[in-house]
Amino acid sequence: MRILSYIEENSPVHALTGAVKLVVFLLWSILVMVSFETPVLAALAILGILLFLLSKIPLRSVSFILAMMLFFLVLNLGAIYFFAPEQGVLIYKTRHILLEGAGRFTLTWEQLFYEFNVLLKYVTIIPPAILLMVTTHPSEFAASLNRIGVPYTVSYAVSLTLRYIPDIQRDYEAISQAQQARGIELSRRASWVKRLKRTVPLLLPLIFLSLDRIEVISHAMELRSFGKYKKRTWYAARPFSRADITVLILSALLFAAALWLTFKDGNRFYNPFTV
Repeated sequence: MRILSYIEENSPVHALTGAVKLVVFLLWSILVMVSFETPVLAALAILGILLFLLSKIPLRSVSFILAMMLFFLVLNLGAIYFFAPEQGVLIYKTRHILLEGAGRFTLTWEQLFYEFNVLLKYVTIIPPAILLMVTTHPSEFAASLNRIGVPYTVSYAVSLTLRYIPDIQRDYEAISQAQQARGIELSRRASWVKRLKRTVPLLLPLIFLSLDRIEVISHAMELRSFGKYKKRTWYAARPFSRADITVLILSALLFAAALWLTFKDGNRFYNPFTV
């Protein structure tokens, strides 16, 4: 299993240049961050799921990331209710009790609707975030960052980080298999507590392997005078195609329309409780 590594497929999403996907993702992220307009978020969520299906990425390839996102989503929703059980009431200025609770932990429809919108934000942002990572080659992603104004030294660092993820996973699997060959049970036959305890000693050789690889790469870059010039060319950079330009125009129109729908009444919160 490879986590957030490039997955090569023949799909319309893969055919787009990395720069276009990055710009679309930035616009998408801004909308998700600023908007609590439920119809807008729901439409973006449906569109994101459709794009994920269009990309032909196997669900099992990103199942671990989805499971981690689900865990943090549940944790976040629980923390919101624990620390601010009346946040929905403060936002929507009304109070309709759903369930009476102990002390301040009374569940209201306003709080439930607010947390539903938070959940919707997660569902909206996760598919495009995963697509950006798994449908864009690291070298092209670095070229895209540089194309929108990020210094190429930073862009190259991001590219190396993305390339490192599969290498670290491969090293971990090799170390794990070596330990299992010595009789240390790390498979699912052992309890998750035992596996967690036995995984900790694997981190030290993994760290040393990573540091050794970093030293080799940094020496190679230094020998090639990396960073000497202010600009550089990119082998993986691609010119914009007609499809890229079309997607950019549609994304800009969608962004403008979503912002207008969000702020048309002067409030970014969709309020179904007003009479």
